[in-house]
Amino acid sequence: MQVHIQASETSFERSLSHIVALFFEDAKMTFSAGPDDGADLLVLLSAEERESGAAAAAELTDRRDGSRLSSRNERPVPAGASEEFRRRQLKQAMSHALLDVLQRHTGIIQPWGILTGVRPTKLLHERVRRGVPMEQARRELAEDYLISERKIGLMEQIVERQLTALPDLYNLRREVSIYIGVPFCPTKCAYCTFPAYDINGRQGSVNGFLDGLHYEMREIGQWLRRHNVGITTVYYGGGTPTSITAEEMDAMYAAMYEYFPGMDRVREVTVEAGRPDTITPEKLAVLQKWGIDRISINPQSYIQETLDLIGRHHTVRETIDKFEMARHAGMDNINMDLIIGLPGEGLPEFEHTLAETAKLLPESLTVHTLSFKRASEMTRHRGEAKYKVADRDEINRMMERAVEWTNEFGYLPYYLYRQKNILGNLENVGYAKPGAESLYNILIIEEMQTIVGLGCGATSKFVHPETGDITRLANPKEPKAYIDAYQTSTEAKIKALETLFAGN
Repeated sequence: MQVHIQASETSFERSLSHIVALFFEDAKMTFSAGPDDGADLLVLLSAEERESGAAAAAELTDRRDGSRLSSRNERPVPAGASEEFRRRQLKQAMSHALLDVLQRHTGIIQPWGILTGVRPTKLLHERVRRGVPMEQARRELAEDYLISERKIGLMEQIVERQLTALPDLYNLRREVSIYIGVPFCPTKCAYCTFPAYDINGRQGSVNGFLDGLHYEMREIGQWLRRHNVGITTVYYGGGTPTSITAEEMDAMYAAMYEYFPGMDRVREVTVEAGRPDTITPEKLAVLQKWGIDRISINPQSYIQETLDLIGRHHTVRETIDKFEMARHAGMDNINMDLIIGLPGEGLPEFEHTLAETAKLLPESLTVHTLSFKRASEMTRHRGEAKYKVADRDEINRMMERAVEWTNEFGYLPYYLYRQKNILGNLENVGYAKPGAESLYNILIIEEMQTIVGLGCGATSKFVHPETGDITRLANPKEPKAYIDAYQTSTEAKIKALETLFAGN
């Protein structure tokens, strides 16, 4: 399938192309102001700005059967509106017209409307912060973005849970959270694009990485202490932080308590122990020693053939045994991740995974929908039979079942995010028992405060305390590159922090 968009206004190419991609996963797409070169599907988009508003028209022609569809949309622009507002209304008019003809042509209704971004709940938070009544906020989301009533309800439920878990969510910009990336795993999963390197045979890299990490922790911690900047949460991700030895973990957490200010006031420390094959009694004892109050143990699936295919290299039985081991060690805030749409899995397989999860009942559960990430092994070999995935309808049924199951067992949704190339154009949703929400997940997804990233592949996200403007700095992903650059990266982060917190 070849799709060509011919548009009179080309400055919105990226956004409009993303809308087309919602409907045609494997289409070859072109975008220009001029005619196409023989595409199967042609969409003509025209737009005009008037005194009273912005107008757009879309005309779709399927050259394979000669069918045609057209749509028109107008967005009001009040007198005296800024140029930025006028442009935004023009973009929305074009997006609405385009979405309408594509939905009618394919029969696929997009529950998220014209939204293609990662963080839809930010739109509702923006309105809540401004004091917009909830009924008006719902109406704006439906009219401006064409989001379905059901998805708006999900957004509302999540925002409510977030403000219950963090009543001061809108007042945390004078604090920071810390993300620490440990880039090692026993093996790399087929769907993964995170910084994750085989720990076997890389002890030199591990030692050098830990030296750099301890340096970053010391320098950033001392800066925060000197400038009286508090820490809200600390999150150890990766990779799999429990891939390193118990002794190395012990030294890492000792450094956290030595260097980071006010650890007695930090609200949450999370360690991803996502790979069950990295969990040992010795490592659990270290976590208990340092009061780590939240860990993740991620089955992804309870189908052994699936685990073997995606490179998880642990057994279903091992997931259950390590979960029970953690429970016996006193861990009472455990998260688990499940993935909908893994290769070879449909609704029956997902039902089995849910049934096994019901026997364990972790405090929180994140339900991911598989995303074909550009750099993953699974994406590179997507056409092969072994990576065949369920169709859109079955993916939707699996998500519906996840919603029913979490409701049945008393879990409430508390955060969501979306990704490119996510199956069924759905979302990833975090559920938790009331009071067991991950505060870090709320803060990072809603971009409510600065996250300082330490370690391999960690991205620092600096949120200006007054304006909310966001800037980013990324550490190198590969251990050797990180070892060569950690001092320079630390200096850059400190300079950014000085800009944000100059008045502290």
